[in-house]
Amino acid sequence: MVSAVSTSFDFPAYLAAAKASVEEALDDSLGPERPEQLREAMRYSLLAGGKRLRPILCLAACELAGGDAAQALPTAVALEMIHTMSLIHDDLPAMDNDDLRRGRPTNHKVYGDAIAILAGDALLTRAFEMVALRSPGVPADRLLKVVGELSLVAGAPGLVGGQVEDLDCEGKQVDLDTLEFIHLHKTGALLTGCLISGALIGGADEDLIAALRIYARGIGLAFQIIDDILDVTASSDVLGKTAGKDLLADKTTYPKLLGLDESRRRADALVNEAKSALDPWRASSAPLLALADYITSRDR
Repeated sequence: MVSAVSTSFDFPAYLAAAKASVEEALDDSLGPERPEQLREAMRYSLLAGGKRLRPILCLAACELAGGDAAQALPTAVALEMIHTMSLIHDDLPAMDNDDLRRGRPTNHKVYGDAIAILAGDALLTRAFEMVALRSPGVPADRLLKVVGELSLVAGAPGLVGGQVEDLDCEGKQVDLDTLEFIHLHKTGALLTGCLISGALIGGADEDLIAALRIYARGIGLAFQIIDDILDVTASSDVLGKTAGKDLLADKTTYPKLLGLDESRRRADALVNEAKSALDPWRASSAPLLALADYITSRDR
C-alpha cells in the first residue's frame, strides 16, 4: 500500500496501488468450487473490474486507525464479495432487470437466473469465511465485531432493507426523506461497513468510529446523487451499465426530485460534511479526504 502523506499526497498512485492489491487478493480468494459452473459464475462477476472503492475504503480506514492494511485485506475482499452479490441480485429480472454490468452482460444473462442467484449466495457466505477464517494476525474480538457489522450491513437493517424499499417505491411519489432512507441503506450501509470494519481491524477508538460513521453517511449519499446524475447525463458505454434505467423504471431520483443543479450542490455539501468529520485526523486522513473528492468528480 502507498503511505498517506498529507502534504504531498499522490492520490492516483495510492488508488492504483490499492486497487492492484485488492485485485490480486480477489483473484486468490476463490478456490476450486464445484461444480465448475458455480466457480465460473462467481469469478465472472467478482473479477469483472470496477473502481474497487469499497475495499479501498476499508484499507484506508484501517491505516487511519493505525493498523496494517495487509491485515484488513481479507475483510476488504469480503466487502467486495458482498457488493458483487448485491449487484448480481439487483440485476435479476425480478429486481432491476438489467442486461449490462461493468461493460458486459449481467451474470444471469450468461449463466441463467438460478446460477446467478446461487453465485450471489456463495459470494455472500464466502465473505464471512474471509473474515472469520482467513484473517491471520487479527485479534478474535476485532473479527467478531467485524462479523457483526457485516451482518447488519448485508441484511434487513442494511442493503436488503434498502432494496425492498426501493422496489416498493417504484412508480410512486417519494419525498426526500424516503429517498435518503433507501440510499442510506441500499448504498450507504455497505460504504459504512467498509469504513467501520477497516477501522475495527486497525484498533480504532470510539471517537474515530463515530467520525467515520458521519463521513460514511456523507459520501454514501453523495455517491448515490452522482450515480443518479450520471444515469441521466452519461451513456451506457461510459457507465458500463444501462443508462437511463431509473427513468424507465419510474424511480424517484435526486435529479427528478431536486433538479440537476441542486443535486450537484447537495452532493458537494455532503462531501464537505464528510471531510469535516475527519478534521481531528486531517494530518493522516489524506486517502479518505481524496476519496471523498473523487466521488463527486467521477464520470462513471
